[in-house]
Amino acid sequence: MTDLDHRYPGPEAEPYGPPSGSLADLLERVLDKGIVIAGDIKIDLLDIELLTIRLRLFIASVDTAKKAGIDWWETDPALSSRAARDALAEENTRLRERLDALEGAADQTAGAVR
Repeated sequence: MTDLDHRYPGPEAEPYGPPSGSLADLLERVLDKGIVIAGDIKIDLLDIELLTIRLRLFIASVDTAKKAGIDWWETDPALSSRAARDALAEENTRLRERLDALEGAADQTAGAVR
């Protein structure tokens, strides 16, 4: 029967195997699967909560984020030219409706004065 040595290997041994892959491989893996980093910061003074900051960070590729149901950049006018055009068209429509209502009210008022 063979005796096994269960002591910690010396510094010359690699207990977890050699590091494999590059930074690009790691980044591709993270973007493909996504990673969530979450944290809370609380500031209390004499058992009175003064400030709470909740941080949530989701790092992923656009495709992975869409699969997770996250697509806010498509509707944010600051980040999407299509969303900016849609917001501008919507504002234009609201202003035209408001102008028509005001002109109609002005016509009714002018007709009542005559």
